[in-house]
Amino acid sequence: MARLTSTADLRRILPEPRPATRAKVLDALDQQSIDFLKRCPFALIGTTAPDGTIEVSPKGDDPGFIRVEDSKTLLIPERAGNNLAFGLSNILATGQIGIIAMVPATGETLRVSGTAELHDDPDLVAGLSALGKPALLATRIHIKHCYFHCARSIMRAKLWDPKSWAAPARISFGKIIAPRVGAGPEMAAEIDARVEGSYTTRLWTNA
Repeated sequence: MARLTSTADLRRILPEPRPATRAKVLDALDQQSIDFLKRCPFALIGTTAPDGTIEVSPKGDDPGFIRVEDSKTLLIPERAGNNLAFGLSNILATGQIGIIAMVPATGETLRVSGTAELHDDPDLVAGLSALGKPALLATRIHIKHCYFHCARSIMRAKLWDPKSWAAPARISFGKIIAPRVGAGPEMAAEIDARVEGSYTTRLWTNA
């Protein structure tokens, strides 16, 4: 059998999880989860479009940027970005969300699934300020389930082992965008310079 077409096919290869494994899936944050989020500077945010398309967006900020409102509710600030807003549009359309939160040098990751909504209440976004700048808006997440994922994938990838890292690579957005707008190498270089500025002097703003 080359293609799996049913859960029965899947479970012939991957057995059902142990009851103890299922027991780690919670419907609210526990103290370990809350402490983990206080140290978390980076997360991957998954959303679903009405046609089923999945978008995954990276979000990063100072540790603790994912605020714990209560054991069933999280807040994530929105900062300056590319303004494509695929994930935010998906939240407006379907409200479905999933998160993988990561802490450097820690193998375990925290997975959260639930529903989300967007808010721009002035007091709320001010409370999510960074460097004196209010968040552009806030994503409020209502937790359906959450659990810690074991460290084996991170360990296999040697993700936090600097000795295993390849040399740093720089992506040229100019090489992607310029040909598609009918421009040449000069425009590509200009685009790359703008991107470089967004990494340095304009890290927190699109101005």
